Amino acid sequence: MSALKSGIARIATTTLTSALLRDTSRRIFAWRRAARGGDAMLHYFHDPADPYSHLAAQMLPELARRYRITLQPHLVPPPAASAAPDAARLADWSRRDAAMLAHAYGLNFPENATAPDDDAVQQLASVLAKLLASTDFAATAIAGGTALWRGDPAVFLAQNPPASAAETAAAFAAGQAERTKLRHYLGATFYFEGEWFWGIDRLHHLETRLAAQGLDTQPGAPRIAPVHDVTLSAPQGSAIGRVLHIFLSFRSPYSYISLPRAFALARHYGADLQLRFVLPMVMRGLPVPAAKRIYITLDSKREADRLGLPFGKIVDPVGIGVERGLAVLHHAIAAGSGNEFALSFLQGAFADGIDATTEAGLLRMTERAGLTASHMHAALADESWRDIAEANRAEMLAAGLWGVPCFRMDNGPMVWGQDRLWVIEQQLAAKN
Repeated sequence: MSALKSGIARIATTTLTSALLRDTSRRIFAWRRAARGGDAMLHYFHDPADPYSHLAAQMLPELARRYRITLQPHLVPPPAASAAPDAARLADWSRRDAAMLAHAYGLNFPENATAPDDDAVQQLASVLAKLLASTDFAATAIAGGTALWRGDPAVFLAQNPPASAAETAAAFAAGQAERTKLRHYLGATFYFEGEWFWGIDRLHHLETRLAAQGLDTQPGAPRIAPVHDVTLSAPQGSAIGRVLHIFLSFRSPYSYISLPRAFALARHYGADLQLRFVLPMVMRGLPVPAAKRIYITLDSKREADRLGLPFGKIVDPVGIGVERGLAVLHHAIAAGSGNEFALSFLQGAFADGIDATTEAGLLRMTERAGLTASHMHAALADESWRDIAEANRAEMLAAGLWGVPCFRMDNGPMVWGQDRLWVIEQQLAAKN
């Protein structure tokens, strides 16, 4: 990457993720709302085939009761293949993940749920299409989703009249158009005055935003959807002899913000830690559309702020930068400096604006991890990292996942996402 391009990238991403831009946008939306004298509008996008939408729907009644908002539901189809390229694995993981989340948040989703019948999903969508302007939407979505994921929707569908095929198609088209206009791609999403919040994991950010706008009727009360994260509260050393595997990519901001907590988990519980690097999705032929890249960047920024991590001055290392970085990481792991180099590289790419595609940039990342130029050049002459990356990718796919960061304790089930480290902590804290 040329110096000019990397400089432009730093400026653009620093601006995109700046508190000044965020706060200015919030003030403009609040001013417009006050000027028109309308209610605060919270848009919710519901995909009847999506387990996460069933969880999100269960939060709607309490959100509507607690916050001074007008809730506007929309019906949307599943994301396009470009935004969710491995649809079968995504569907399988979503059901497993939804069951874990439901247990953590006190919601309803069955263990070992299977994929619902397509016709039943369409019939449920037709029922909901009649209720988009009704206060009955949330209760019906919850009841219908419960029956659908339990595997016995027949009684519910018989008792609830559907919209016509044309009305249902129109509802989906309108929801899709609104979601596209507002620049998103998923169901189970909330949009409030310029900002998106995906799933119940991000409702705490939404609640904080609503409270800051003076819309909380119970200021100071616990959040409806509190953060689930690492606590380090169980006794130290309870996982000595166990192995925490971290599957990461050097183009993943979520990999960056997960590393300090993952390192802390391993230290606190006495587990061995293994870094399992893979090539980024886009370098494995899986597309990442612009709307997805922007959402991930902004979501990573607010999560980094929550965690006290620097973030936002970004120079994308995709391509040669990632490849050279993984070559050095492979050697750094063997030298006992893998953790230090992984964090140095990712923080450099996503917080410090260091261009990893240049010799000077990669050397800076290398040296601040305690390695030398000689280490770097020896690593760059060795292509064996490619076989390791491919083996790690194959293991991830065999476990039913394809994106990073992923985590696994020993040979147990793999979990996906920097916001699932609490699951790993439960496993680390459990007695052997």
